[in-house]
Amino acid sequence: MVSVCFYFQVHQPFRLKNYSVFDIGNNAGYFDEKKNKEIMQKVAKKCYFPTNKIMLDLINKHDGKFKISYSLSGVAIDQFERYAPEVLDSFMDLNDTGCVEFLNETYYHSLSFLHSKEEFKEQVIMHKKKIRSLFNQRPTVFRNTELIFNNELANLIQRMGYKGILAEGADHILDWRSPNFLYTAKTAPKLKMLLKNYKLSDDIAFRFSNRGWNEWPLTVDKYTKWVNSINGNGNVLNLFMDYETFGEHQWEDTGIFDFLRTLPQELLKHPDNNFITPSEAVKRYNPVAELDIHCPVSWADIERNTSAWDGNKMQQSAIQKLYFIEGMVKRSGNNKLIENWRKLQTSDHFYYMCTKWFNDGDVHKYFNPYENPYDAFITFMNVLNDVNLRLDNKPIIKKEVEL
Repeated sequence: MVSVCFYFQVHQPFRLKNYSVFDIGNNAGYFDEKKNKEIMQKVAKKCYFPTNKIMLDLINKHDGKFKISYSLSGVAIDQFERYAPEVLDSFMDLNDTGCVEFLNETYYHSLSFLHSKEEFKEQVIMHKKKIRSLFNQRPTVFRNTELIFNNELANLIQRMGYKGILAEGADHILDWRSPNFLYTAKTAPKLKMLLKNYKLSDDIAFRFSNRGWNEWPLTVDKYTKWVNSINGNGNVLNLFMDYETFGEHQWEDTGIFDFLRTLPQELLKHPDNNFITPSEAVKRYNPVAELDIHCPVSWADIERNTSAWDGNKMQQSAIQKLYFIEGMVKRSGNNKLIENWRKLQTSDHFYYMCTKWFNDGDVHKYFNPYENPYDAFITFMNVLNDVNLRLDNKPIIKKEVEL
């Protein structure tokens, strides 16, 4: 039997204004409302509306046999409420089918687990409350920002009461093992791990429209054969990807929507195939082995580590200074300042500072609104300087950080 577990990350950051050194001390409006609204409404039109409609049609067509799961970052939800409330309504319609599961993550899509366990737990609780208020679901499966995972996280998430967690099925942690089974971490024997099958996930998310790929074009028949070949060699196929894959990263004219409409029907033709949510997978299948993961693993780039966000001196400096003022920000009692500080934690800000221009360069450039990583760093640090000044502190940047 192969249970197909579809999980989609839905996320949009609050992008910063072109905030110059002359704004420091004079302007507390850090975020580009016009750009954020434009991008949200563009992605809603290209991705969220049409894809949610397809998902709803598929659930109805297959009488509840088609199931999916999402993680909606808190900052994406905030922007839905502000700029595109109809999108949130369409997610509620999906929730009403009983075939959709919403997972828990950090509210601000942050790297807080790596830098402040206290802030991490606060954001997880905030996000859990938001999901419960919107969808009346109590998440039992956790998905950390960018699928960042290690033994320490597993232990913490188990102690917080979760039953399952998503992680990257990276080759260097699996070795000869298959991602198509459930596992546990050495430090969390009661927490079940669902590992992303990165090859079959990325075939859709990244390679679907790549005419230079030796498997192009990716047809439903071809993909179904690949999935069916897992029968007898795995329990669950975890297909994890950004939801913006549909219509935004892979445009409509590539045929991605037609592929999505047809795939469930073909997969369900095999009598041993079914669709499953993460919590159902946790209940149905037992782990087959224990994994010992010391260094953080993520779903980004060929290294599958955290270097996309903390691999250079600019990123390291920005992160260190951001979390250095955590106590002062929280003690200020200024709710707006605390909210802005938390928005600055969103992982995208550090991704924009990445200087990896080789194998992964095209991916980083595609998502980067800045001309170069240095501009991203300067803008971020100018904003952080203003936050610091509002705490009655001295400026925290005394010299530029070398590239």
